[in-house]
Amino acid sequence: MSQQPAPIPPRDLRRLSRALPFWLSLGLIPLTWICAAHGGWSIALLPLVTWCLFSLLDAVLGLNLDNADLEASEEDLFWYRLVTLIWVPAQFLTLFGLIWYVPQAEHLSQFERIALFFGVGVITGTIGINYSHELMHQKNRLERFLADVLLAMVLYSHFRSEHLLVHHRYVGTPRDPVTARYNEGFHRFYPRVLRQSFHSAFKAEADMLARKRLPWHNRSNPFWKYWGMQIAFLALALILGGWLGVLLFLVQAGVAIWQLELVNYIEHYGLTREHLGDGKYEHVKPHHSWNAAHKASNWLLINLQRHSDHHYKPDRRFPVLQNYGADEAPQLPFGYPVMTMAAMFPPLWRRIMNPRVRQWRRTYYPEITDWSAYNKRQTPMPR
Repeated sequence: MSQQPAPIPPRDLRRLSRALPFWLSLGLIPLTWICAAHGGWSIALLPLVTWCLFSLLDAVLGLNLDNADLEASEEDLFWYRLVTLIWVPAQFLTLFGLIWYVPQAEHLSQFERIALFFGVGVITGTIGINYSHELMHQKNRLERFLADVLLAMVLYSHFRSEHLLVHHRYVGTPRDPVTARYNEGFHRFYPRVLRQSFHSAFKAEADMLARKRLPWHNRSNPFWKYWGMQIAFLALALILGGWLGVLLFLVQAGVAIWQLELVNYIEHYGLTREHLGDGKYEHVKPHHSWNAAHKASNWLLINLQRHSDHHYKPDRRFPVLQNYGADEAPQLPFGYPVMTMAAMFPPLWRRIMNPRVRQWRRTYYPEITDWSAYNKRQTPMPR
């Protein structure tokens, strides 16, 4: 690695004060209830705080280049793990509490109700799905179950299968729907990934069952659990809020999915693994993901922006994800909140990112002179 400060020792990681910045996301829960009770202009605070406040804090606080000691134990990381566990019941009670409260809140107009749940979707997508991503990578059943609960609340349960069985294995190759192609605008990426991700996730699970000589409809297929939990949450929304409650639930789910896929779009935009011949690709390395060391947005997103290390070592918990310097991984110019906003404007996005992708190619693959097959995803499917 490039020169870094000394690793943060486990005894320091064990302190609550060291973990507290990652608990800032919990402040969005009371803010959501304040917005619902007050209505009016306050509803805009949910996306403004999530997107803009942390972007401003990034500009003020700069980068965090510190790395935790990789020898830290589960006990050393207790306070970091706890916030991801607390978030699940907090999101559940807030989402369904609001579905009960908002339809009967006379001070809220129909527009304010929809706008409020747009903000709720920003939170369930930015925080909820991100925390589910952390939990699904863990080995114990409780955390994996909680990941499924969070994903079912946004009707995107298949993300677990797609992410673990497809994305991590095939990132940077034509078989990974989530790797955004060079020059592919988000407005083209989004409908493609919605369609292809579900298909690839279902096929991955069906293929695993087929290798055990079981049909896709065997009860061990997790899609039965996915569908059951999603139907249960839709039914709960109907019971608590009637058809308006279902509509509000769908609004937040749609916004949450959009938030997730915006992040997916920027994480690997234009980055590819080299085809070695006969359908073989190089191993995943830190330079196959965009890295961002921005301090405040990494607090909000529990180090998701250290994505280069996550793909290199996906079993690491978020507090010990390592930061890579510019000599080892490509760097985003801003944190995810700013970059996701830029992605909504394809000409701006291409102006910012395409030169960086071309520089990445010159740096890591100077021997490749023709990138047309990579650009069009026409290299062979990985074996």
